[in-house]
Amino acid sequence: MKIILITGGAGFIGSHLCETLLNKGHRVICLDNFLTGSKDNIAHLTRNNRFQLLEHDIVYPCPTLSVDEIYNLACPASPVHYQRDPIETTKISVMGALNILHLARQCNAKILQASTSEIYGDPLDHPQCESYWGNVNPVGIRSCYDEGKRCAETIFMDHHRKENVRIKIVRIFNTYGPGMLSYDGRVISNFIFQALQNEDITIYGDGSQTRSFQYIDDLIDGVTRVMATEDDFVGPVNIGNPSEFTIKELAERIIRLTNSQSRLVYKLLPEDDPKQRKPDISLAQEKLNWNPTVTLDEGLSKMITHFKKKIITTY
Repeated sequence: MKIILITGGAGFIGSHLCETLLNKGHRVICLDNFLTGSKDNIAHLTRNNRFQLLEHDIVYPCPTLSVDEIYNLACPASPVHYQRDPIETTKISVMGALNILHLARQCNAKILQASTSEIYGDPLDHPQCESYWGNVNPVGIRSCYDEGKRCAETIFMDHHRKENVRIKIVRIFNTYGPGMLSYDGRVISNFIFQALQNEDITIYGDGSQTRSFQYIDDLIDGVTRVMATEDDFVGPVNIGNPSEFTIKELAERIIRLTNSQSRLVYKLLPEDDPKQRKPDISLAQEKLNWNPTVTLDEGLSKMITHFKKKIITTY
């Protein structure tokens, strides 16, 4: 049994990871300040005596803990949330990385940094492989998240080279599944919530921009495989589904799967919104023997069922 710390453990991805690691027999410490995480996401885990909740903001030095592994997931991931307080978002990525790396060095823990496909910006190379340096606007409205995560990767690599901290870096592509907040600014949750209520589905731009969507179970499988690799493999490694869809195609699929009467309405594309996004997962296939297995229709159907229950509960 390992003792595993998950920062941002009450968030969408973090709560799924907590549950998976508990099911594998480990002791899990969930650290969260509930900026965007929710106690509802982890309520069912609190009955497990191997689960511990620690309320803390990683912008500040972490309490002394003895752990074997750390997954650093703490950071708002939705544009709506990370643009609400861009200074705080940058602090979480940068100061949070420094604080959690200090803890990892103290207890000689292996530590995984959850980075993002956003470090590629509005990519000029397609699909994006790990050797691509990206096309990021450092002074744009998204840069608090994009550049914050890029800086976190730098801090992790420098601690690995200078302090011999055992690190892993994963670049997470668009992920969806139960536990996402409705209307959180991410396209799948927005579209499903609108479709289930027969509201207009809002598409920003002309809908021709593309994304690659992976279901949460595939992501959790990928990041735990990364953590299990030997110390000489640090990444970064892309974890995402290479199946690529336009935003208009996504909206039409959701309307079909929900039998919705929603109409598509178009608004201006936000500043610096990427025109295309698709991971090259060759490295993950080679080093992790990993491939996503959940198709978009399968994953959307699960999400729709989840959101139906949420709407009934809410209303």
